[in-house]
Amino acid sequence: MAHTLAAPACSELVIRKSRFIGCVEPVADRDAALARVAALRAEHPGAAHVCWALLAAGQSAAVDDGEPGGTAGQPMLRVLRHHDLDGVLATVVRYFGGIKLGAGGLVRAYTDAVARALDDAHKIALRARVVLECEIPYELEGLFRREIELLGARLEAAEHGAAVKLSVAVYEDALHALRARLDEAGQGRMRWIGD
Repeated sequence: MAHTLAAPACSELVIRKSRFIGCVEPVADRDAALARVAALRAEHPGAAHVCWALLAAGQSAAVDDGEPGGTAGQPMLRVLRHHDLDGVLATVVRYFGGIKLGAGGLVRAYTDAVARALDDAHKIALRARVVLECEIPYELEGLFRREIELLGARLEAAEHGAAVKLSVAVYEDALHALRARLDEAGQGRMRWIGD
């Protein structure tokens, strides 16, 4: 089962006078990752490199940011894959200390920076959500909104026409309980769309 992170976690290594600041954090997608990397560049204007790796929403990326090809981004990405993570961005900010580490030394440094950050990270299992749609009379909307919230689901959209059309995101493992509860609350006056 894939996991994500509950909150960001960071580590810091100093190897032969170079400082490596490794962070792992939950992100929704590539756009969020790019925004975070841009923020890190702004926070660390004196850094030689801001390397990163991403696994999120079916997208992956491995960026060496000027380090020799394959010595930063790919090793970081392998660490994320090894931990079966999704929705996670790994970044390593490097301040160059004047001593070259060689390809093997760089691979170890970037791998270790991410692995140590993950040592302090709280992982949580990813739960898949599905979206259900139903149509209800206006007088049931308030009741349905309360029931949806009580069941830990999320109202994605509400369209008001001849009736109210609700789109509800629910965890797959809670799907049957939600449907049963809303069927009961609707007392035969609601209709599932797509059934």
